[in-house]
Formats: sequence, C-alpha cells, structure tokens
Amino acid sequence: MGPKYHQLLQNSINTKEQYRPDFFRLANEESKKSFNDLLESGSVFCINDELYDQLRELNKSRNPTRKLTTEDYSHLIAQHLNGQDIKEYGVWVFYPWSGRMVHMLDEAEFIELRTAANRNKITIAEREVLATKKVGVIGLSVGQSVSVTLALERGCGELRLADFDTLELNNLNRIRTGVHNLGLLKAYAVAREIAEIDPFFKTVCYTEGLTDENIDDFFMKGGKLDAVIDECDSVNVKIQCRIKAKELHVPVIMEASDRGTLDVERFDLDPQRPIIHGWLEGLTIDLNVLKNLKTTEEKLPYMLPISGLETLSNRMKASMVEIENTLTTWPQLASAVALGGAVAADTCRRIFLDQYTDSGRYFIDLEKIIPDTRVREEFVLPYAADPLTEEEMSSLANDALRNLPANVTEIGTNEITEIVGAAIQAPSAGNNQPWKWLYKQGTLFLFHDKVRSISFGDFENIASDIALGAAIENLELQSSKMNVGTSVHYFPIPGNTKLIAAIQFTATVNSSSLYNTAELGNYIFLRETNRNFGPRVRIDEDKINLLREAVASVPGAGLFILDKEDELDEIADIFGSAERLRLLHPEGHIEFYQKELRWTPEQSQASKDGIDLATIELLESEMVGLRLVKDMEVAKLLSTWRAGKGLERIPRKAVKSASVVGLVTMPDFSPMSFLTGGRAVQRMWLQAAKCDVSLQPMVAALLHFARLVHGDGVGMPALMKEEFTELYPRFVKLFPGAIGKEPVFLFRLSIANKPSVKSYRIPVDKMLTFA
Repeated sequence: MGPKYHQLLQNSINTKEQYRPDFFRLANEESKKSFNDLLESGSVFCINDELYDQLRELNKSRNPTRKLTTEDYSHLIAQHLNGQDIKEYGVWVFYPWSGRMVHMLDEAEFIELRTAANRNKITIAEREVLATKKVGVIGLSVGQSVSVTLALERGCGELRLADFDTLELNNLNRIRTGVHNLGLLKAYAVAREIAEIDPFFKTVCYTEGLTDENIDDFFMKGGKLDAVIDECDSVNVKIQCRIKAKELHVPVIMEASDRGTLDVERFDLDPQRPIIHGWLEGLTIDLNVLKNLKTTEEKLPYMLPISGLETLSNRMKASMVEIENTLTTWPQLASAVALGGAVAADTCRRIFLDQYTDSGRYFIDLEKIIPDTRVREEFVLPYAADPLTEEEMSSLANDALRNLPANVTEIGTNEITEIVGAAIQAPSAGNNQPWKWLYKQGTLFLFHDKVRSISFGDFENIASDIALGAAIENLELQSSKMNVGTSVHYFPIPGNTKLIAAIQFTATVNSSSLYNTAELGNYIFLRETNRNFGPRVRIDEDKINLLREAVASVPGAGLFILDKEDELDEIADIFGSAERLRLLHPEGHIEFYQKELRWTPEQSQASKDGIDLATIELLESEMVGLRLVKDMEVAKLLSTWRAGKGLERIPRKAVKSASVVGLVTMPDFSPMSFLTGGRAVQRMWLQAAKCDVSLQPMVAALLHFARLVHGDGVGMPALMKEEFTELYPRFVKLFPGAIGKEPVFLFRLSIANKPSVKSYRIPVDKMLTFA
C-alpha cells in the first residue's frame, strides 16, 4: 500500500475516540474564523446546508391553523431572520469522524422542531420534565436500541453509555450501524449516532464498561441517575449495578430480546425490595465472590433466575443447546432488539412521568399476541398396552398349570414375599419394573406387564426380557440362600409372551444351574446403577476375568471388552449419537421425559419407579441442557436443524470416565436368548458389586440397532435411520469377536463414588398377588 493509504488510515485512527461534534456560530467573529480555517484545512468532506427548509418547517409548525403559501414562507422567514444573514443564523455543526459540516437551527429551535411530531403523546411540559432526567445504559446491543430510541424521543436529557467492547461484523445483525464503524468502541458508535440525530443531546461514554473504579461516577457524576438500563452480559455487573441502584434508590430496567421479556425493579419506590425480584435468595451476594466466577458451573446458579430458563422461547432454548457446538453464544435478532429498545424506552419514559409505578417481569411475546392459529395435532404415542388384570393372570396360570408337574412343594406366603422382594431388585430399562407375580397352587408365575414397559426403545421386548431374566436370576439366588430349590419353566404357554415363567419349588437346592450363590446372593440389595463420573483408571485384570466367568456361566453368553483409548473414544461417539437421536425422536422424547425421568425426590418417592434425576449426578450446566429440551417443540426444532450435539455431552462424558466398556452377547435374536442373557447380565453385575466396580448400562444404541437390523428401521424417521445405518458398521468393527452373535447388553465400568441416591422399587405387595 502507498503513502495515501497510510495517511487515510491514520485519519481514521485519529478520530476513533471522537464522538462529540464541534459547533460554530458565525455571528461570533472568533467562531467564524475557526469555521473558515477548518474549511481551508481540507478536513471538511462535504457541507449540508438545508437551513431554509428547516425555517420553513419551523414556521409551519408554529402556524398550524394556516395554509401557508410560498410567499407566506418567504415573508415569515425574512421576519424570523430580522435582517441577519441566513448563513450566520443558527449553528454549523462539524462531525470530525465523517468530515461533514451541517447547517442547522440552534438548540432551542432545533429541539422545538425535531420533537414537534411528539406532541401530544409527549406534551411540551412533559418534554421539559424528561429533559432533566439522566439515564445510564450498561451494555450496548439492546442498549444501543434503547439509547437511540430515548434520544429520538428525547425521553431524557443525558445518557451515560457503558460498554468496553468494540463493534464486530457479527454485531451488525442487530446493531444499526455501518461497516465503516467496525473496530470502533460501541459506546462511541452509539454516541456518534445520537449526535448525528441530535447534536445537542448530552452523552457521556464509559469505555471501560462498569467497573469498581467508575461505578460511583457513572451513578453520581453530574447528578444522580434517574434510571439504569441493564443490557450487559456479565453476571457480577448485573448484580453490582442493582446493589448500587438499590442503595441510591434508582429504578432498573432490563430487556432480554427474547419474547419481549422486560424486568422492572422500582428501587426508587421500594428500596427494601430484593434484587432480581428475590430470585437469587439463598445465593451468595458478595461482589468479591461474584467477580471471581469463572466457569459456567459457577455462574449458572445466578444466570438461571435472571434469564428465566422456563420462560425462554423454544428457539432460544434449542439454540442454547447448540452453544459451544454449532454456536458461540445465544442468538439475538434485530427485530427483537428493536422491540426491546422500544419497550425499555417507553417504560423508562412512563416511570419519569409517573405513569407507571410497579415492579415485575413482563412479556411482550409477539408470537402469542399475533399467533399462528392453525390447529396443530398434539403428538400421541402410537402404541398402548392393555392393563394386566388379576383375572387374566389367573386364567393364564390355570392354562399353564395343566402342563406343569403336579407334585410341588408349597412354601409359605412370607417366604414367597421374601423371594419376590429380592427378585424385583433386578435392574430394568428406565427402572420401569416390567413384572407382575402371581402365586397359585404352589407355583410362582412371572408375567410381563407391558403397560409398564411398552416403548419405542423396547423393540420386540428386548429390554423387558433382559430385566425379567435378571429378576429370575435374583429369585433363584434368594431361594438358594433360603435353602429352597427351584425349577424354572420358561414360556409355559407356547406362543404367549405375557406369561414369562412358572417357578416351582423343591425341598432341595439344585446348585448345578446356579453360579456362585453363596456370595452373589449377598449383593442383590447392594447392586445399583452408578452414573457417577470417576477418573479413568485401570481395573485389575483379575476383576475383569471374574466378570467374564460370571457371564460365561450362562450357556451361550459371552463378554467382550473395550479398554483402549481409541476404542473408547469411538464408542463414546456412537453412544452419544444414539442418545441424541433417542431424545430427538418424538416417542423417545416422551418416554424419557414423561415416563422415565423423575425430576424431584418427591416424584421418585411417590412413584417408586423411573430414574431419579439425583442418581444422574449432573453438573448444573448438564441439568440445564436436560431442562432445555424438555419441551417437545424444542426437540422438534433441533431435529429439523439436524442439530442437538449438546445432548451428547453427558453420554460422551460417561464413556470418557469409563475404565472399560463391555458388551454381553447371546447366540441368537429370540426371547429366550434375551431372558437367559438377562441372567448373565445380572450375574456379572452382582460380581461387579462384589468387586466394588461401578456399572452403568448404555443400551439405547443396541435397542435401535436391533430395530434397524431385525426390523428394517421400522418407525424410525429418515434422519434417525440414516444416522443409525452409518453408526452400526462402526459399532460392529469395534467388536470383531462378536460378529455372528446377538448384542444383548452394552455397559461401562468405572471406579467412582457411590451414588448419593438409590433407585426406588415398587413395594412387593403391589407386584405380588396370592390366589
């Protein structure tokens, strides 16, 4: 680049901190000389002289009852000038950052004419009141819109603008400015825009933002602020400005540019009211602590009450899931920012004119005010199961008894209750506990209660059969502990999948079908799902071998292990994708959020089933992610956008903390394989509990692979089928030894702290019936 480039670039640099124009009144000789010197210097790029038209407008506004002619205007303007040269009338205003010189009416006449169209929505008397008011604006995205709107209406007499940031290209989707201002401090850009609208309007710039050093000046220098507009991103500044506003009895207004959310806190009328409407109660409000909040986890307890997570728009919720995945920050639209500027400025004016005296949070939600009235069908699960009644169970039991041995050992109701109480400690998908039991004529019948388990994820009852098999394993272990023998008859009515097994009892224990009963039976009530994240540490090979032996003790069962870094990274990717697809599928979403998850301890205690959120041991940010997608419409948006990678964080994190990932297989795809596979899984899990190794199932991927492979992806949306089709070969490649076998159970092992909460079980008397 040549010297001219560098000269022009230097001109831009020299004016970067200028935001106040220069005034020249040519009736004053000294000012006139400075004006002429400036014209000769070459600094003036262009001149705009429309003063005659301004005088026409002024006289027109002062004579509303007359239809003025050209001659009338000439006469009135000449009378107005009273012999003064029109070039010396009014004021010349020079904008050094653009090189423009503009001839205009001087301050009183300028304000009179510029605000004439406000009357009488704002009367002249009210304009004079507003001119005495001082407003501080912190943050200049929405804050820019508020500031310019206040200046346009002259809704105050002074604006103090606080923002340390500079304009970047990605600000120009919502901040009304030109590309020539890129790199300029936002405070200066706003002050310049206001000066170009009204050069007499007073602005003061705080280009360090709001700090400990300048907060007193910001609130008090030149007179106390009459209102604060908070539009900053910083949690500690939001709180700090409110503490100061409360101390000085200054009202605070905040607009969130989503759903037209507006907060008003009238500390001027109620200085005792808690900040943020009291929603931060219980949190530390210590500025020294707040300034040192660095991580998202530390900030979230303060951010959530301020933002109002549950009241965000669906698109904002869906977008927040994408932050740090496909987005760097939350989105803001020019239309929302413009609306926010209008709403905040209007509220500010009404406060100053004593037309509004309340505090609160309000919504000017255009999608609610101007709704799409098309009727949209609510999604309903496309399947249902009939309740399993006692009459049906008794009838099926009678049918089965015709084909069962008649000579059985009767045992007492207390013993049966104790045995079933142990059986129902078995794991089940989502802790849905898909069983019912009937004791009749010396035989204990195990039924599949499909009302409890029917779901999109439970393709061909795979997950239920595994859980029922695990319950049978517990039953035999407990019976053996009580010196009661068992004889299990699987599917005693051919073709019927409701009656899973009939168990008859004997006086002697046949230990040949059992595995390590003396020890594993002691862990039935200690076994648990551990979703905690621990460090990735090596598990002793001896312990892994004990798990292999437990699985292999079931004929046809096998265990395959992944423990290499690259293998675990790959399975984390597969597992994360599967969980994301599950939550974005309408049926999977309903099943997880409405049937499986229990949001509070009270819900868990009341239902005695499902997954207590406390057992997942989530970080605050991970909890927020779950809550954001709770709304089906949010999931739909993410699915439509082919997005939602943020939903993979928790499952990926689970695998990242795993020592190993294991896969249990059986020989074929059949109910019997999954039942006996469930027994193998339970033996392994009890052995893991004995070895003090944590285990968490990761079965979503397997269940969807089964639907893909054995059901041709029936019921899967195109995107879901496409992704699982891509994931499946990657999964198969990880377990070459399992080729030709049927995957039954995928899980992770880790060394982690015990969970703080254990899953509930429905009481045995609700699950067991005596005929």
